[in-house]
Amino acid sequence: MKKLKYQRTLQAKITEWLFQGKVIILYGPRQVGKTTLANEIISGQSGAIYLNCERQQVWELLNSGNQDRIRQYLGDAKIVVFDEAQKIPQIGSLLKLLIDTYPEIQYLATGSSSFDLSNALSEPLTGRNVKFIMYPVSLIELSPHFNRFQKDEMLENLLLFGSYPDIIDRPESQKRKLLDELTSDYLFRDVLRFENIRRSDILVNLLKAIALQTGNEVSMRELSNLLKVAVETVQRYLLLLEQSFVLFSLPSFSRNLRNEISKGRKYYFYDLGIRNNLLQNFTPLSSRNDTGQLWENFCIIERIKKNQAKDRRVNMYFWRTYQQQEIDLIEEHEGILDTFEFKWKSRPGQKIPSGFRNAYPQSTYQIIDRENYHNFLT
Repeated sequence: MKKLKYQRTLQAKITEWLFQGKVIILYGPRQVGKTTLANEIISGQSGAIYLNCERQQVWELLNSGNQDRIRQYLGDAKIVVFDEAQKIPQIGSLLKLLIDTYPEIQYLATGSSSFDLSNALSEPLTGRNVKFIMYPVSLIELSPHFNRFQKDEMLENLLLFGSYPDIIDRPESQKRKLLDELTSDYLFRDVLRFENIRRSDILVNLLKAIALQTGNEVSMRELSNLLKVAVETVQRYLLLLEQSFVLFSLPSFSRNLRNEISKGRKYYFYDLGIRNNLLQNFTPLSSRNDTGQLWENFCIIERIKKNQAKDRRVNMYFWRTYQQQEIDLIEEHEGILDTFEFKWKSRPGQKIPSGFRNAYPQSTYQIIDRENYHNFLT
């Protein structure tokens, strides 16, 4: 089977930063295409070297910290990729040493575990790095291969099986197999080994609980009671799941109203294939009772991808009051509040909640459904 090759929007953005005196850091989930992208970037560059930090020889060389050995190994390299850089202890200190000593070389580090890579990089490379996050394939990146009507036909598959580059255009049986392996990688290779977490059952049950509550405000106390662990443990596991690109969250928006909920969070999945695989539920949308949740998750993560592609810097929130008035997504940029509701089946005449309209009269309101999602997400 010949697989499609997707042009990733990050490629041009990263290429702009080559040889600008910065270490380039590329984060993202496993199997999202970081290695492929890194090799695409260096393919047009002379004097490029790719180092897989999971290989024993490379690990021993870089972990030795021997500057002369490392420099000899790099030879006349002009650009060096450190793939899965989080595998190297003190990688930030090593990169700082290299860029201070050999500033003419461009260094690009990739990693699938942001908690490892960012902790190791943040202090040594302060002011010396530029970071990018790579997501699963976006609707924008599908556009060169599929027209609007074809993407409409693909929509159900994207909501059920997600948009990992190696999964999108495979048969369903292969999608399920790869999602099984990908889910195991997420849970056991990244998250469980961090801080020697041994209770995989707690982590899996926590993810399943979040999957069932996608798009709903999460109660730490309820999760604590369900899992029979301390609230602090739930909070720590959720943070690790965010830092390892399994989940992301939106905070609640509150400025004026006394009855606005000010400390809540909603959790979503970076990829819906992972979410549905955790629940082992790939039932067609017509027979599901969570289609609205899938649509909301899909629209929000695709909006995040679009904002990155278009260099739109916005703050994102949800809004809810104790009287159950709510808005799925608020984007705040340059003092403007744009609000959105996501409806798989749109209801004519739906309006912005009166409490929000009265408190923030200059805000905009839009319902995103299957008729207008193209403009919103591409």
